[in-house]
Amino acid sequence: MDAANYSAYSGYAHLGAGLTVGMSSLAAGLAIGIVGDAGVRANAQQPRLFVGMILILIFAEALGLYGLIVGLVVASTAEGKGKGLCTPYA
Repeated sequence: MDAANYSAYSGYAHLGAGLTVGMSSLAAGLAIGIVGDAGVRANAQQPRLFVGMILILIFAEALGLYGLIVGLVVASTAEGKGKGLCTPYA
């Protein structure tokens, strides 16, 4: 990428895509950590809870995947839709 052809719109779109992926991954990791800790403790007391714990972990993992998909969509549409909206720095 050339700095003269990189518009402010594309910059903010890429920033938003990065923040989306980062925050969703952080939230998914936090949810997986909390559910994993509580699930292991509950599984030690009641082994029947294992399947429910795995399902909740899968749903928490899906949060990070959805954030990645949204970030990819935002980043991929930044080039086509940003033409002519903002002038590049030059």
